[in-house]
Amino acid sequence: METRVGFIGLGIMGRPMAANLRRAGLPLTVWNRSPRAAADLASLGAVVRPTPSAVFEASDVVLLMLAHEAAVDEVLQRGSEAFVRMVSGRALVHLGTTSPGFSAALGRDVEAVDGDYVEAPVSGSRIPAERAELVALVGGRPDVVARVEPLLGAMCREVVRCGDVPAGTGTKLAVNLYLCTMVAGLAEAFHLADRLDLDLEVFRRALDSGPMASAVSAVKLAKLVARDFEAQAAVRDVHTNTRLIADAARAAGVHSPVLEATRELFRETEAAGLGALDMAAVVTALERQDTGRAGRVSSGPATRHTPSGRDHG
Repeated sequence: METRVGFIGLGIMGRPMAANLRRAGLPLTVWNRSPRAAADLASLGAVVRPTPSAVFEASDVVLLMLAHEAAVDEVLQRGSEAFVRMVSGRALVHLGTTSPGFSAALGRDVEAVDGDYVEAPVSGSRIPAERAELVALVGGRPDVVARVEPLLGAMCREVVRCGDVPAGTGTKLAVNLYLCTMVAGLAEAFHLADRLDLDLEVFRRALDSGPMASAVSAVKLAKLVARDFEAQAAVRDVHTNTRLIADAARAAGVHSPVLEATRELFRETEAAGLGALDMAAVVTALERQDTGRAGRVSSGPATRHTPSGRDHG
C-alpha cells in the first residue's frame, strides 16, 4: 500500500519541499497556520486539513518543518492525550533545526507511545529547496530511516545517515556554524570592497573565479551586489541557529569565538527590524558600526547607477 504522507509547516522552506513531494506523485495532506501557503499546495493536488491532528489521522508518515522548538511543541501538543493519538503508530520526521537535547527528548516521547521518530534537518535554503537539492542530515533507527528515505529523496539531492538521534541535529549545527560565519565573512569582505570604492562587479567576478567560490558565496554575493535581500534564509532564523550552535558548543566545552562575533552581527541585524530579510542583510550591521547608520535596505533587487557600483543614494 502506498505511504500516506503528511506535511506540517509551509514556510520559506516547507512550501517548496512539500511541492516536490507532490511533484513526485506522493499522496500528500498538509496543514499550515497561514492558509495561503496551504492553498498553493492544494493547487498541486495536496489535501488541506483544518488541524494538525487531522493531518496525522490521514497519514502514515508526517513531516514537520517548523521554525522553532516552541512551534513543534504547540503543534504536537506534547504531554497531552492529543499527542498520543497523533503520533502512536505513525512515523514522525522532524525536518527543522532545534537543539540536540530537544530532538532527543522528542524522539523518546514519540517512541514511548509506540511511534517512530527520525530527525532529518536539511542543509540548504529556499532555492535548493525549490530545486530538490537539499541535503538531509538524518538520525534515527536504521529501519525507520530506510522507511522514510524515499520521501526525503523526493526533496533532497543527498541523504546523509549520521547515526542515532541526535547525531543528525548535531551535524546540522556543526555545518551551520561554517555557513553562518562564512556568510558573515563574505558580507565583511563585500563591505570592505565597497568602502575601498572598488567596482563591485569586478570584486564579484574575482571571488567567483577563485578557489573560495561556492554555491553559497555565488548566491549571497550576487544578493549583496544587487542589494537584494529577499529572504532565502531569513536573518531571524539564522540568529536562532547561531544561538543553538552556541548553546551546543558551551555544552560540549568548545570555545567558538568566530561564532560569537557572527552571532552578535545577526543579533544587531534582527534588532534593527530586519529579521525577515535574507541573511545577506547582515552587512547592514557592519554599515551601522562604521557610519552610525545603515545603508539602503531592500527586500528585492535594486539597480546601481555609479561606475564603481557603490550606492551613493
